[in-house]
Amino acid sequence: MCELFGLSARNPIKVNTVLNEFFTHSEKNPDGWGLAVFRGNSVSLEKEPKKALDSVYLHNRLAWDITASDLLAHVRRATIGFMNYSNCHPFVWDDKTGRSWTLIHNGTIFETDLISPFSEALEGSTDSEAVLLYLISLINRATDKKGEPLSASERFDVIDKALVKLAACGKLNILLFDGEQLYVHTNYKDSLYVRKTEDFCSFSTTPLSEGTWDKLPMNRPFGYIAGECVHEGTSHDHEFLDSEHDMTLIYSAFAAL
Repeated sequence: MCELFGLSARNPIKVNTVLNEFFTHSEKNPDGWGLAVFRGNSVSLEKEPKKALDSVYLHNRLAWDITASDLLAHVRRATIGFMNYSNCHPFVWDDKTGRSWTLIHNGTIFETDLISPFSEALEGSTDSEAVLLYLISLINRATDKKGEPLSASERFDVIDKALVKLAACGKLNILLFDGEQLYVHTNYKDSLYVRKTEDFCSFSTTPLSEGTWDKLPMNRPFGYIAGECVHEGTSHDHEFLDSEHDMTLIYSAFAAL
């Protein structure tokens, strides 16, 4: 499966050590890597459709200090979509107010009318990018209804309701950043962990060597700003369990490529 890493901190911290360890997980996730570093609504996005451990670019990038208060990283094992740049995470799109939204995802959303209308607008061919466009469409709709940009709480309410619906359609381990708030959700057992300190929270698909990692509570979206959990969303019962039917759908998607 793909692996995720995210950071929400009060102040910028150096992240080279943790990123170096995280990207070694590309040994089992060889189909691409990506890194998004944020300065408010500004996104520095770097990614390649190759194994992170084989990337000369990434090796050189990590030789220089990387400091951030908000950051997302991803290593990909493809389930839906070709191995190319457009299908590498993170994905970044803007809403109608100019706010940038950045998403990384581990999982598969099976056939659903929620995201299928966005297939023609994708730059790539992944369900993950379609999820991002679906979420932004809901933010745009709520913005139109209000007549002005949404507050952080209002944005969380929109995303909370949407993630609960999407969780009923497949595996939804997701980290989503809107330039201010990091949204976090998992509905798959033992597949997203959190490390909490006084200054930051970091998230990883598997525990990393530094610090103490706890399982993120399942089946509920959370919102983090500057290392603090500021919003807890709706609890649901859409736990994802591997099934023969779901594996058949994944194999069918591969056969269609």
